[in-house]
Amino acid sequence: MDTETAAKPPLWKRIWNFPLVAMLVAIAVTVAVIAAMGFVGEALRGALDRDLRGALMVLATIAALIAAQKLVLRRLGERKHDDLPLAGALPGLALGTLGAFVLFSLIVGIAALLGAYFIVGWGGMNNWVMLLFTAGISAGFVEEFLFRGILLRWIEEFAGSYAALFITSALFGLAHIFNDNATWFSSFAIAVEAGLMLGGAYILTRSLWVPIGIHFGWNVTQGLVWDVPVSGNDVDGLVDARLVGDPLISGGAFGLEASVIALVLAGGVGMWLVKRAADKGEVMAPWWVRRRADA
Repeated sequence: MDTETAAKPPLWKRIWNFPLVAMLVAIAVTVAVIAAMGFVGEALRGALDRDLRGALMVLATIAALIAAQKLVLRRLGERKHDDLPLAGALPGLALGTLGAFVLFSLIVGIAALLGAYFIVGWGGMNNWVMLLFTAGISAGFVEEFLFRGILLRWIEEFAGSYAALFITSALFGLAHIFNDNATWFSSFAIAVEAGLMLGGAYILTRSLWVPIGIHFGWNVTQGLVWDVPVSGNDVDGLVDARLVGDPLISGGAFGLEASVIALVLAGGVGMWLVKRAADKGEVMAPWWVRRRADA
């Protein structure tokens, strides 16, 4: 028996480590965790105030998903990797949140200069706790855990970085087509803006913390700070604002995410992040290309 044959893993292990198999296992584990936390939340219905119960369940679900990452997901596939290293959590979250705040505030500022956005007074900040925990913390963590931490990670390991970016961006945009006031253009805009920016941040840093921070900061800045609809969902922010004029500039009822302003600026930031990742050597070739190179 030659050295190459002796070193070759058994068939069952090669199947278990295959990227798409690892992805399906990761999805199953994640769905099981979220379903279990859903049952816990239902069991607490009536025992706690609605807002308090919602906030606690968001935090408990995040803790459970972090545990799943540490215990299971980081051990899957050929390229073992922890997407949630605790040492980089605070810097990554802070960088992503601050970057998203600056970027979306710039989008709002340009829309105001073009007459598409104006403030009429102070807002009521009604239901700010639920907005913070659902559109901010929950959406930021859970959606990034699924779309970047599972789908992009293992599609990339199989088909390469660029194919994974295209597929997960399209899926992320499509996932928002059923939102209030959504259109096909709004889903396309989200695919370009969020797909490239969040995916590029993940590939560049090989961590979920910066994408989670960007996602959280983006939603909270547009909703709680500038009173812009969050992906089509109307909110009550710190100020009381209006979007008017051409929907291509204002985004219409869906919000500024569906404007060409956000499409150009956020899409440009996403392309810059992907280029930085390529320059850093983080862009991955498809599985079969890597196999030929290894052979």
